[in-house]
Amino acid sequence: VEPAHFAERHGLFIIIALGESIVSLGVGASQLTLSARVIIGSLLGIAVAAALWWAYFDVVALVAARRLRAADRAAQVHMARDSYTYMHLPMVTGIVLFAVGEKRTLEGVDGHLHAVTAVSLCGGVALFFLAMSGFRRRNVGGWNRPRLVASGALAALAPIALGLPSLVALALVALIAVGD
Repeated sequence: VEPAHFAERHGLFIIIALGESIVSLGVGASQLTLSARVIIGSLLGIAVAAALWWAYFDVVALVAARRLRAADRAAQVHMARDSYTYMHLPMVTGIVLFAVGEKRTLEGVDGHLHAVTAVSLCGGVALFFLAMSGFRRRNVGGWNRPRLVASGALAALAPIALGLPSLVALALVALIAVGD
């Protein structure tokens, strides 16, 4: 394990997944008639992607990379396995689920969310925040309570979102993500 390279490459996986979520948003919006709702939905999707980027790259990823570099070889292997495999896989999965949810939300921006869309939209961001909290726990030593609360709020929002207009549901996801 080359610590600096290893941490950097996994950060790039996160950037690629977030970039693909924005591409998915653009592809979804490009097939729709441009309206205020589509523009607002697109901006809310970008806000969520930015919040996920900030959540990852603000502090925890930097501290984890530093700790990985400072650890002895045996500890590096365990940290690499735990943090950069077990925790990054659900982070990327969460981003992908969110991308699916945001694209489907834009496609139905004038209606209500379907169950799969609500679960993807809310559950993807919840999974990302849950994995980020686990990543922090493994590397920094404490749970990130605001992210755990955000995960719980997003999980609770998924069934509620079915009864809300899709743009309101996306706005609530963005509010929770940005508020984290």
